[in-house]
Amino acid sequence: MPKCTINGTPVQVKDGATIIEAFYQSGVDIAHYCWHPGLSVAGVCRMCMVEIEGQPKLQIACNTKVTEGMVINNKSEKVKDSVKWVLDFHLINHPLDCPICDQAGECGLQEQYMKFGKYDPEMDQKKVKKNKVVSLGERVVLDTERCILCSRCVRFTEEVTKTNELHIVNRGDRSEIGTFDGKPMNNNYSLNTVDICPVGALTAKDFRFKQRVWFLKEANTICPGCSTGCNVRAYMNKQGVYRLKPVHNADVNGYWMCDKGRDTYKYTNMDLRLKTAIYSANGAKTELAPGSAAKQIAAKIEKIKEAGNQAKVAVVITAQYTNEEYEQLFGSLGLMGIKNVYYWINNQSTFDTFDGILFRGDQNPNTVGLLSALDKFGLNKTWDDLEKRLSKGEIDLLIIAGPENQVAYPDMQNKAKLFAQAKEVVWLTANPVKDAEVMKSAWFVPMKTYLEKAGTFVNHKGIAQKINVVFTVNSQALTLSEFAILASGMELGVRPTPLPGRVQNEYVYHRGSL
Repeated sequence: MPKCTINGTPVQVKDGATIIEAFYQSGVDIAHYCWHPGLSVAGVCRMCMVEIEGQPKLQIACNTKVTEGMVINNKSEKVKDSVKWVLDFHLINHPLDCPICDQAGECGLQEQYMKFGKYDPEMDQKKVKKNKVVSLGERVVLDTERCILCSRCVRFTEEVTKTNELHIVNRGDRSEIGTFDGKPMNNNYSLNTVDICPVGALTAKDFRFKQRVWFLKEANTICPGCSTGCNVRAYMNKQGVYRLKPVHNADVNGYWMCDKGRDTYKYTNMDLRLKTAIYSANGAKTELAPGSAAKQIAAKIEKIKEAGNQAKVAVVITAQYTNEEYEQLFGSLGLMGIKNVYYWINNQSTFDTFDGILFRGDQNPNTVGLLSALDKFGLNKTWDDLEKRLSKGEIDLLIIAGPENQVAYPDMQNKAKLFAQAKEVVWLTANPVKDAEVMKSAWFVPMKTYLEKAGTFVNHKGIAQKINVVFTVNSQALTLSEFAILASGMELGVRPTPLPGRVQNEYVYHRGSL
């Protein structure tokens, strides 16, 4: 654990740590572009210059290890002058795109200039023009004029995905990032290159020109896209959720997340949601409040219970809910005498697969939690038993919980045909079920998504992770716990009031100081 001094403050770091890691540990700002804690050291931007006592020349902090007693500073005039000249060099051909650039507001170049630049430009030559709006693949757009050749994206495809789509071509001020001929960047982690790009050179097609970042609020949550349980940050305003980005967690996802996981915000927005409860019978549809629908369903269950026919009620459960919701649901089912619970496993042929980085074939956030709850309550019915009982017409009421993310369940159509054999179906879902017309008598009750409720997910490693309410999109929707309470004949507490009408944008009246 060597000790060093940074700008006059003693700092102790782990053995083998570099100077830039020591700066980050001590919370001291240092100029840099190419260094990233999740990638190898390239040392190509030459911005992280520091002065080390006893050494005649400035050194780069990213590739210099801390030694015992080292005295370092990045506040001397010599360092400041060096950083300004390097910034000047990086900006020689950088276009003045800030007003139209999607990166504005979260751009490393803007931040570095305001912290370490503020010089008078002396360039009297015309800027080198390069290609703009270059499609690198299905998800990423490149603006080669904005690129400062930090090589982060190249190193990412070499070291993390090992797909090697990106490289640097040409020389001097004609150098630029590009893909190899006939090999677009379509790997499942391509959008991480957008996250780590320190300027607006790489932008996401999905988020491009959708919102200015200063119009968005943010909150941390857990990605429900698979059993890895990546830590993520959701960005939203009153109009809805716009994107997800990874949050570092060394035990779960490191610095990254997959592209499929980033798409999970889409089904949470109001445009794709089941807005109110619907009862469908013989082609006619009736809309009613979710609470009212749950109470009518409770009345049906009570009649079946009074007749001693609880065996004719069955529940299909998916692994997309929280531990707390499973506890409430299974506890309520026990009170009602309902024991027929069936676990719906999605995409069984690829369920146990793993891509070697993060994404798993088990595209559910809480399979471990569900299996644990099923064991605790002694609910271990086989899927074959459900199919047999449906084919024999032995189920009067079938309650289906989920899936919340229907994209992760490619067999929805076949399962809808199977479930339609029940005399009456209750489908608890966040989004409309596309193949619901095959059911003669069915209730569809809107459910809250992972961004609208609090609880616990347990990932494939057994790590329990908390989620909190990030954003209320549909204030009428129920959690699985709330439905279970209502279906057992009890009343809910105070329900949240609806959100005010959505707006197209938010305007920031307060201007911060530079």
